[in-house]
Amino acid sequence: MNEWTKTDREPDPLPSSLPGPTAPGLGEPQAEVEETLKRIQSHKGVIGTMVVNAEGIPIRTTLDNSTTVQYAGLLHHLTMKAKSTVRDIDPQNDLTFLRIRSKKHEIMVAPDKEYLLIVIQNPCE
Repeated sequence: MNEWTKTDREPDPLPSSLPGPTAPGLGEPQAEVEETLKRIQSHKGVIGTMVVNAEGIPIRTTLDNSTTVQYAGLLHHLTMKAKSTVRDIDPQNDLTFLRIRSKKHEIMVAPDKEYLLIVIQNPCE
């Protein structure tokens, strides 16, 4: 199984150490966040999803550990650079979505104040 093969394992749950019944920064009940992530994962062509905190540390993933750590760090760095670039161009503006399409994959990043939602999918689907 290569690093991009979709796995049938259940996603890692949000850590139990997170405070309260809501997903911090998202303002939604944790169950609703889990349901949304499951719905995204079930779409045709989706290879994996991950949630990364503000420090670039993955807190939830459907991908293997090494792939998750590599992409979480790199995409966190790229997203912070993109946010900075958008702000440099127009200080009144902010990055709301980042999409990267290559020959093999499409990576979508939805940044929030405290988290990044990252979705990786096949580009032809």
